This record gives sequence, structure tokens and C-alpha cells, in this order.
Amino acid sequence: MDFPILTFLTFFPLVGMIAVMLLKKENVGAIRWTSVFFTFVTLIGAIFLVANYDYSTSKMQFIERYTWFPEVGINYFMGADGISVPMLFLTALLSFLSIVGSFGIKERVKEYFAWFLLLEVGMMGVFCSLDFFLFYVFWEVMLVPMYFLIGVWGGPRREYAAIKFFLYTLFGSIFMLVGILALYFTTGTLNMMELIAQNNIYNHVFQLWVFAAFFIAFAIKVPIWPFHTWLPDAHVEAPTAVSVILAGILLKMGTYGFLRISFPMFPYAAKYYAVPLAILGLISIIYGALVSMAQKDLKKLVAYSSVSHMGYCMLGMAAITTVGISGCLFQMFSHGLITGALFLLVGVIYDRAHTREIAAFGGLGVKLPVYTGIFVLFCMASLGLPGMSGFVSEFMVFVGSFNSIYIHKWIVITAVLGVILTAAYFLRTIQSMFLGQFNTRWEGLTEINGREIFTVFPLAVFTLLIGIYPKTLNIFLKATVENLVRMLTG
Repeated sequence: MDFPILTFLTFFPLVGMIAVMLLKKENVGAIRWTSVFFTFVTLIGAIFLVANYDYSTSKMQFIERYTWFPEVGINYFMGADGISVPMLFLTALLSFLSIVGSFGIKERVKEYFAWFLLLEVGMMGVFCSLDFFLFYVFWEVMLVPMYFLIGVWGGPRREYAAIKFFLYTLFGSIFMLVGILALYFTTGTLNMMELIAQNNIYNHVFQLWVFAAFFIAFAIKVPIWPFHTWLPDAHVEAPTAVSVILAGILLKMGTYGFLRISFPMFPYAAKYYAVPLAILGLISIIYGALVSMAQKDLKKLVAYSSVSHMGYCMLGMAAITTVGISGCLFQMFSHGLITGALFLLVGVIYDRAHTREIAAFGGLGVKLPVYTGIFVLFCMASLGLPGMSGFVSEFMVFVGSFNSIYIHKWIVITAVLGVILTAAYFLRTIQSMFLGQFNTRWEGLTEINGREIFTVFPLAVFTLLIGIYPKTLNIFLKATVENLVRMLTG
């Protein structure tokens, strides 16, 4: 295909940002609908990418390569495979729905939508890049708009949350840069495909140290316990739509980094560190679920549930089996859908009640039956009810890791506790908010409106589609994951 689809997906939102900046700040309607247009067209481009992807091969597709700085071996090199294509689609979908969900923003509307569009540029770029320089630039590009989106439009403690997010991510980026430079000075190239192809030239000590450097950068992003402490603050203070992107896409960049860079480039280190990675995943699963049970703030509960759910990704990845890594990728996609929707739904009730205190509600099922039905649907998806995507991903992670020769069975058996704890805190939340005696304080609450239903409806469709027919997603992953496992175990 001659059309540079990956460049289009990455930079079309940048054109949108420029268009928004050229509009007068008083023209709020034009700013909103211009942003909607550019994210919608990007989504159409992502659908085009999915439709034209050849899932019978593990090779990189839609490759675009141009010499950029030949003196230092930097190229403009983009490509997509079965790991990145689903994430590109998810990024485009959540960006579009988040923009539609941002119509409630009233202050500095122009700047908000401009930063949001720039954020989409960074996210798309990370999933497309096959040159380390390009990857690092896009990784850092995301940091700036997220800092401002949290720090300007966030809650009462927004400055603290934004600075904490910025410093944590920047700290990780320093270690990533060290890893990139170590690879560059060893091989003389920044081309990821070349670095993977010659992974047999790296001695074991080199692999262990450079894997550790990348680990810090990616572990902070996931985030794995004990690198997670920036996440609850960022989520609670961020505007609703920014929380959606943070949970739905930004966390996945950590696991994506492991699968795109750390595992294929350092196969010896991946196997050497398999047990520690699995144990950290286990701790994240149990710790995140236990802390979620203790939460009284609905948004904080969903935020800590992300720590728990991303732990399953680490467990599946550490298994180094086809089913385990596929389960990790399923969980990445599924968590983006489900938790993105939950944050949107938290925003819906907060806009009306101006509180997120779980105990403040009660009996809302009578007053808001549609909202209740949608919220319960996504809670059930998150706790792994069969027939929904959350069940498929967790089941694959457990099966893949139980059959792994690299991690101990007791880790997997203990991790099953996470499913029970997740069911406990979500069922308690449903009971507290929607069942029992109706709190007359909320007599004036209005039902979820058409625009808000529009933002969660596509997420519900994909959650059910993948849950009922997992092959929808698996056909994209299969060849790429099998090739990755061969590379690691061969």
C-alpha cells in the first residue's frame, strides 16, 4: 500500500491541533467540533489500517522508512505488526470518545483540546516507531500535554499530581535513554529491527543490565508495584477524559515497551528475570485489589483496580508462552475498553452529584436505571464475568502462566485470589451505590444523556464482542506472538 497510513495516523491530530489554535477562543463550538472531526478521521484511518492488515504473517507491515540524520544512523522508520495494530485502533477510538466526552470542559477550552490532540500524536507515534530516536521523542512528547492537562484542568491537588506524574516518568525516561545509548554504542544503530535481529551478539551481563534500565522506564509506566504511587494521584486529579486516556492507553505503553523492546532484544534477560517479573505482577494483582477494597472514593477505586489488572499483564508476559503473552495483549486491550468506560461513567455521576464518595449514594438503580445498567455491565466485565473480554484475558493469562516452564505454579495459584478480591470490591460498590434505600438527597439527579451513552456504547460493543468471540482480536495477535515466543525460546 502506497499511502503512508502510519504517518497519517500520527500527524493528522497535529494538523488538528494547529487548526484549533487558529480558532478564536470565544468560538467554543467550533473548537469542540474541529477536535471531534480530526479525531474521528484519525479513527477512520485506524479502521482502514485494521481492514488492510495481513494477519497471516508476523512481518512488519505498512513500513515507511526515510533517511533522517545519516551521520548518527537516525531514520524515520515506522511499521506495525500484530502487537501495535490493536493498540493503534484502541488509541484512535479512545481519543475520539474522550474528545466527545470533554464537551463539559468550560475553562480555557481552546488550550485543552489543543493539548489533547498533541497527546494523541505522542501516543500514536510510540506505537508506530521502529527507530529508537523516534520512539524516545514520541515517548517524551506525551509527557508535556499530560502534565498540562492534569495540572491546569485537574482537581484541587492538580499541581501536586501533575508534578509527581512528570517527575516519575522523567526519572524512567533517563534510564530508557541510558539503555538506548548502551545499545547504540554497542551496535552503531538505532533501528529496532536490526537490534532484535542481532540480539545474539549481546553477552549475558550486557543483556541483564540493559534490560534492567528499560525495566525501570516501563515499570513506572505500567505501573508495577512499587512504582505505582504516581497513578492514584494523577487519576483522581485528572479531568475525566484524561483519566480515560491515562488508564486506557498510557499504562499500556509500559507493557508494549516490554514486548516491543525488552523481550525480543534481550531474550536471555527476559528468561532470567521471568520469576521476579511474575512475582511483581502477583504483588500488583493482590495489592491493587486489596487497596481498591479500602477505597471510599469511586475514582480512586477504579484507579487502584488498574494497578491490579495491569499485574495480570506482567504475569502473562513473564510466562513466555504463546497463550500467556496473548493473554497479556488481550488484557491490555480489554482493560483499555473497560476501565476507560468506568472512568467515563464516574465522570457522568460526578458532573451531577459533585461527589465521588461511594457511601454518599444509595438506591440509584431506581432513579437512574439506564446509568445503573451500563455501570453494572462494566463492573461485571472488569471482575471477569464469562462472556466479556475481561474473562477471556484473565483466563488466557492463568492458563498460559500455569503451563510455563519459567515461573512457579504457586505464583499463578495465588494470583487467582485477585479475581475473588476484584469481585468483592465491585459487588460491594454496586450494592452501596445502586441497591438498598434511595437517598432522597439525589432526588434531582438526571439520567445519563445521549452524548454520554454515545461515549461508552462502542466500548460496551467491543467488550462483549471480544468476550463472546475472542478470535476477533486473536487473529491479529497470533502470528506475531508465536514469532516472539520462538525468538525467546528458540
